[in-house]
Amino acid sequence: MITLDDIEDMSCLTREEIAAIAEHEHVPEADATLISDYMMHTHHGAQKVQQMICEDIRAALHKDDVDHAKALYAVLHNFMAEHPEAARGAE
Repeated sequence: MITLDDIEDMSCLTREEIAAIAEHEHVPEADATLISDYMMHTHHGAQKVQQMICEDIRAALHKDDVDHAKALYAVLHNFMAEHPEAARGAE
């Protein structure tokens, strides 16, 4: 039987990045893994993932959940380091 860990291990994203997408899309992490992996293989997909994480940070700040915003910022920082093509204006 395939587990969630197996599915996440097949993705090019970290578990934290997948969790951020699951939060943004309001779906289980298994579904978010498939969505995010698909997106990362589409044109400007990394930029869309980056935008989702930024929107999650903004939502956390609007809720005054600074700790969650900080955690998401760390996820964003690591994502951008690993996927520089996600920067706006990157071709």
